Amino acid sequence: MNKKTEKTVGSELVGRLERFAKKLETVDSVDELSTFLTVRKVKLSLSPATFSGEQVKAVRESLQVSQAVFADFLGVSVGAVRDWEQGINEPIGPVCRIMEEITNDLEGWSRRIRELANVTASC
Repeated sequence: MNKKTEKTVGSELVGRLERFAKKLETVDSVDELSTFLTVRKVKLSLSPATFSGEQVKAVRESLQVSQAVFADFLGVSVGAVRDWEQGINEPIGPVCRIMEEITNDLEGWSRRIRELANVTASC
């Protein structure tokens, strides 16, 4: 195929959208729309896991970093990390998501923290 007759992803999408728009022009009711259009409802559970004090400490220790380094990496105070580990408070929201991701790819996150530490140390 030469460049002029070769379909690109963009041209394919535009073609499909044009065909869809023409089909919509012929539809008289919502009921008729459902005969050619599939609509799915998907429920997702995207809430991050919760972490107990022991789990927070285990994540930090698995990265082999101090509370201070872990706090700096997460963008929180050392006191927050200490309170989590002692069970005084629990981490919430984005911090839990990050710790969840750390547990899913410990090697990658450990490497990333060390890269950041090296950049900071050389500045």
